[in-house]
Amino acid sequence: MKIHLSSVFVDDQAEALRFYTEVLGFVKKHDVPIGDDRWLTVVSPEDPDGTELLLEPSGHPAVPPYKAALVEDGIPATSFAVDDVHAEYDRLRALGVRFTQEPLEMGPLTTAVLDDTCGNLIQIVHSE
Repeated sequence: MKIHLSSVFVDDQAEALRFYTEVLGFVKKHDVPIGDDRWLTVVSPEDPDGTELLLEPSGHPAVPPYKAALVEDGIPATSFAVDDVHAEYDRLRALGVRFTQEPLEMGPLTTAVLDDTCGNLIQIVHSE
């Protein structure tokens, strides 16, 4: 068994697609209209057949308070692996990305937390 799909709730799918592709560097995998929304997934360009991230609309009534509580408590909605947290932090800051946690070394892990502009905090992590 392996993880095929994970999701992150986004306030605006078009903005999320722009941010996750143009800023974070993912590539669009699926974009299928479903009523007013879309089945919209992105993948890593390094693993185009790997785990997909669904940019899921935040329309369900339970989602806004859930997302707000996570952000208020500083809890990331998900985590992405990078080769070098410090380099990725510098690259993303140069693109105007706002971080809520600068790179932090915690034993074998280095993490940083960014705001995805769509209502979520996202952690980037590198493990030694």
